[in-house]
Amino acid sequence: MRRTGPAALAIAGALALAGCGGDASGSDSGSGKAELSVGSAYMPQPMSGDMAAGFLTVTNKGGADDELTGVTSDIGRVTVHETVDGAMQEVESLEIPAGGRLELRSGGDHLMFEQLKRKPKEGQTVSVELRFAHSAPVTVRMPVKPATYTPKTGH
Repeated sequence: MRRTGPAALAIAGALALAGCGGDASGSDSGSGKAELSVGSAYMPQPMSGDMAAGFLTVTNKGGADDELTGVTSDIGRVTVHETVDGAMQEVESLEIPAGGRLELRSGGDHLMFEQLKRKPKEGQTVSVELRFAHSAPVTVRMPVKPATYTPKTGH
C-alpha cells in the first residue's frame, strides 16, 4: 500500500493542474480516487439450461481509473466477459476509466451466470457483489426482466 501514496499524490497534482486549463466537461475529476456508482442493472429471465447473462453500468465520477475484477452471487458462478468482433471471452477484469463508465450490455461486455442453483423468474431479483481493484465492493440487486427485454438506455 505504501507505493500508492506517492502515485496518488502525483495523480492528484496532475489533476489539479489540469483543472486550471478550464475543462468544461462537467466531470468531477478533482478526486485522486475512483468514485463508483452502479445503475441500469438487470438480468433477462433465463430460458433454458443453467446459464444467464447480466447487464449494468458502472459510472466513475472520480479522478482515478478502477477495474471490475470479480463478481459473486448466491445463485451460481459469475464470470466477466468481453465481446470482441462478435466473440465473447472470459476476462480477469474490465477497466472503468476516470470520469467514464463501464457498460455491460447485450451484444457487448457482460456478466455470465453459470451453474445456476436456481432459475430466476421475471419479477424476482438477483443479488450480486461487484469487486473492484481499488474500490470497496458494491452489492447490486438486479431485477429479472422478460427474456426479450430491451432497455431504453441502450444496453
